[in-house]
Formats: sequence, C-alpha cells, structure tokens
Amino acid sequence: MSEPLSGLLVVSLEQAIAAPLATRHLADLGARVVKVERPGEGDFARHYDATVKGQSSHFVWANRSKESVAVDFKTARGRAVLERLVARADVLVSNLAPGAMERLGMGASRLRGDHPHLIVCTISGYGTTGPYAARRAYDLLVQCEAGLLAVTGTEDEPAKVGIAIADIAAAMYAYSGILAALVARQRTGEGATLDVSMLESLVEWMGFPLYYASYGGRSPAPSGARHSAIAPYGPFCVRDGARVFLGVQNDREWRRLCLRVLRRPELLTDPRFASNPSRVAHAAELQLIIEAALAGDPVDRVLERLDDAGIASAQMRTVHQVLAHEQLAARLRWTQVDSPSGPIWALRPPALDPLWSVPMRPIPSVGQHTAAIIAELGLDPDDYARDQPAPGPVSD
Repeated sequence: MSEPLSGLLVVSLEQAIAAPLATRHLADLGARVVKVERPGEGDFARHYDATVKGQSSHFVWANRSKESVAVDFKTARGRAVLERLVARADVLVSNLAPGAMERLGMGASRLRGDHPHLIVCTISGYGTTGPYAARRAYDLLVQCEAGLLAVTGTEDEPAKVGIAIADIAAAMYAYSGILAALVARQRTGEGATLDVSMLESLVEWMGFPLYYASYGGRSPAPSGARHSAIAPYGPFCVRDGARVFLGVQNDREWRRLCLRVLRRPELLTDPRFASNPSRVAHAAELQLIIEAALAGDPVDRVLERLDDAGIASAQMRTVHQVLAHEQLAARLRWTQVDSPSGPIWALRPPALDPLWSVPMRPIPSVGQHTAAIIAELGLDPDDYARDQPAPGPVSD
C-alpha cells in the first residue's frame, strides 16, 4: 500500500495551527486535502512571520501537501463551491470562529443530514456547547484555563510552554478521531460528528497534576526543569558550570546511580533517600550530593558514566543543534518539500510503515488551485477570477 489514505478527500476551512496540523497529518498519509482560504489574505498564519524564505515558520510546518482554493464563502458563489466540495468530501474539518459554520448554513447537524457518510470535525477553544462555547481562544489562554501555567515555570514565575501545545493537542485528537471515524465508517457506512476542544485536549494531558492534586490534597509545585514528584530528575551541574540532565524512575535505577556513578553506597541506607517520595522530600540535599560527585568530570565523561550504568540522561541542545542531531540524521528523518519560495527542509512523519509512500507535496500559495478545483466541480473559473484580490495581508 503506497499511501494509506489515498482516495480520501478532506475539505478544511482552517486557520492558525490546530486544524491545519490535523489535516497535514492526513495529507502526509496520502489524503487529498483542499484548504479553503480567504481570497487575498488567506490563512492569517501565513503572516505570523517571514523567516522561511519570506514565509511564516508556523505556516510551512502545518500546510504541506495541500491544495488551496480561495473563495469568499460569504457570497452565493463561494457557498456554491463549498457545497459542491462538501458533497464530494469524506471529511470536513473547521476551526473558524465560534458559530461561523452555523452562520454559513453549514453546521454539523445540517451537513450530516444531507451527507450521512460525511465525517464532520469541528475544532474550537472550548467546545460547541457550555458557557465557554462562544469564547475566542488562543494557545496561551487555553494553557491558562487548563492549569498548565500553574505547573510550569517556577514558584516565582509561571511560564507558558514554548510551543503551541494546546493547538497541537487538539490537532492530534482531531487527527486520531478522524482516523477512528474512518475505520468505523468502513463497518457501518455512517459518518461521524467530532467536537474537539483545545481545553479538553490539554486537560487530558494534565492527567498527572490533576490526579496528584485531587487525591494528594495539594497541587504539584512548579519545578522548572525538574519534576515535582520524581527525584533525582532534571539538570545537575558538572565541571566548568556545564549541566547534564538525568532521570531516575525507580529504586533499581537509584541503586545503580549510587553504586556505579556517584560511588556512594552509603546513600542506599540513608533514610532521606530510601524511596522516591523521600528523595522528593529531600531533593535539595540530594541535588548537592549528586553535583559534588559529578563536579570533577566534564559533560561528555559524565554522560558516558551514566550510559554505562544504564541511567537515562541527556544534554540540553539548542534548536540549531537539534537540526544537526546525529540520531535524526542516522534515521534519515530529513527531506525537502517545495514551496512558493523554493525548496525547504521538512521532517518526515514520525509514524510510518516502511512500505508506505509519503507524498511530501508542496506548500501552496493562496488560491493556487482555485481555478482547477472550480473547473473540476463543473463551475466556470472565469466567474470567480474577478473575486480574487491580490495576495497579502488585509489591513484593518
């Protein structure tokens, strides 16, 4: 099987990250993804920055292997294009502003009534029902509402996660939900209605702190790069002020650390470190002991000692160092995709069967495929050409 989702048509009224990333994953598996954009401006994520040969770093990441059709779906002609696309589609994805699809007359209940086979996936900040349904949501705001900022950073200063983690969480649940709905449709012939919220997706990922707080009586304290419930875990200083990161998950690993790395067998009988909870309670003292034992060696030697003892460890890499990571290179994870500004690098999808072909098709410009798709739908492209403004961001 060359492309697992070959032959499937996904239509997406998408913007920003959550829906585009979900549909890009489908495109990576061979689905045909038609991205419906605003004429002229297109997806506003195209204009977040211009660092990738004049293109947005967010946009090029989430939008390869798609076709772009630019129509004003608030007009009768634009809605005609949408209706014909949806009639042919297997999946419809949207993450427009709350209530936008209903105002267009394209709510999930109506579309499922007209097209029972259709899988409709709506991605929003807080879900389509409940008191927050009409609220706009951005990644940082959902991180706040999900309690993530309460457990990141330090006790003195909260910190958001440095990537759009709420968007990414919602994208991955939309992606897996759509795949599950496709499998179910093979058995029943029926589509599905999926309501994916960024809040619920991220709260699911907050499982550990939620259980810890609910049953432990207190929330886990923000611990920076360390762990609030496991020790030793996190960064430790070695020679010349450098740091290594290590993690000890159980008593077997603790024993190996004491005997083979720290060379401090007496720690095994020290009541302060007899169990993981006691090590967490005395984490500051343990930090000093470990750093004193490692202070004489440079980073490379410490990492070698940890590897020899079977202790998980890592060095903190810069983003540029990740691009040159020897493990990614050895596994041939990098490739190229074309774009309106020429070829750019891309990471191959993480979950692949060796026999699958991965399309890795170009990143589209705004409306690049409008005329071809309109003609494919049996409409006259010339009727739509005059509706197309020049590409570029629309000023307020």
